[in-house]
Amino acid sequence: MADEPLGLTVHSMPTPEQTLGVDDERRTRSGRIRMLLVMLVCAAPVIASYFTYYVIKPKGSAGYGQLIEPQRPLPAIAATAADGKPVELRSLKGQWLLVVVAKSGCDNLCEQYLYLQRQLRESLGREKDRLDRVWLVSDDAPPPARLEPALRGATVLRVPQARLAQWLEPAQGHQLDEHMYLVDPQGNWMMRFPAGMDAAGTAKAKRDIERMLRASASWDEAGR
Repeated sequence: MADEPLGLTVHSMPTPEQTLGVDDERRTRSGRIRMLLVMLVCAAPVIASYFTYYVIKPKGSAGYGQLIEPQRPLPAIAATAADGKPVELRSLKGQWLLVVVAKSGCDNLCEQYLYLQRQLRESLGREKDRLDRVWLVSDDAPPPARLEPALRGATVLRVPQARLAQWLEPAQGHQLDEHMYLVDPQGNWMMRFPAGMDAAGTAKAKRDIERMLRASASWDEAGR
């Protein structure tokens, strides 16, 4: 066979600038993916807690208190503080609230509820700072002086009963002041405890409240 000249094919090579550009783009994409994964891992407990509490809702765990569906947000009602200054009821948002409703005269049931309310909060131990005691006075008279020691640390606001009826509601056949009410940090009334709650009922109510506090532990902290 006769000798033939050697043929060569020349291919263009990427320039250093092109190579660096591709590497930078890959590194940027990889960095964004890692950042998104880290954010997802960090947010997962909060997402799971919100999903459990607001979507699934712990129906089976609330064996004593009645869950309110749909939940009722704090209305735009102007209450009155003990010093006569106006207070927006919505300013109570940011804490779990255990609410008692009663007239200023505070009959035997009212006094019992204020006592049980205080005992319930104290029984929560280190979690007690996540729960505020609230007494909503449903008439215009001042509370009796004898109650001052029992009300230390509690929030006392005067709200006409007609306005309260736009938000809270008793069980059928009962009055507004026969229950205690639980409000979540978002300002939603979400649980009503049975009328005439006594010491035995308070122990059951404590278990319900503890479950709610655990369910919201990843996103709720003490203080507003």
